[in-house]
Amino acid sequence: MDITLEQPARAHLITADGRELPVPATLRYVSTDPLAVHLDFPPEVALDGEGVTWTFSRDLLEEGLQRQAGDGDVRLWPSDAFRTVLELHSPFGLALLRFETPELRRFLLRSHAVVPPGQEDLTKVVDRGLSSLFGSVRHRPGGQ
Repeated sequence: MDITLEQPARAHLITADGRELPVPATLRYVSTDPLAVHLDFPPEVALDGEGVTWTFSRDLLEEGLQRQAGDGDVRLWPSDAFRTVLELHSPFGLALLRFETPELRRFLLRSHAVVPPGQEDLTKVVDRGLSSLFGSVRHRPGGQ
């Protein structure tokens, strides 16, 4: 059975002058994509007026709650005992968001209840990835 877990998250955008502006966000976990966490932002907070989803590994979220984690477009680290910072890099710039750590932990634990760590069925994930890569490639009889 496919399960989707969604949880609103209280995010605060940290501006260049150090102010924090509230930003609505939703954390999402889907059992058919068991290694990933999705962070959805509604259209009203996007530069182009369209909703935005950032996807990163569940392991990255877990590590980022303990210590600095990530070295690509998504980085996380504890700000203090109660808050975690999420840094997002895109071609349009950089965004720093602060989340309440207990909310992130609660979401992570709820995702573990859906699919426990180490028990992810990667067969479907690999099949879906291969299909998206090779979906337009057709096998011809005789190898031609």
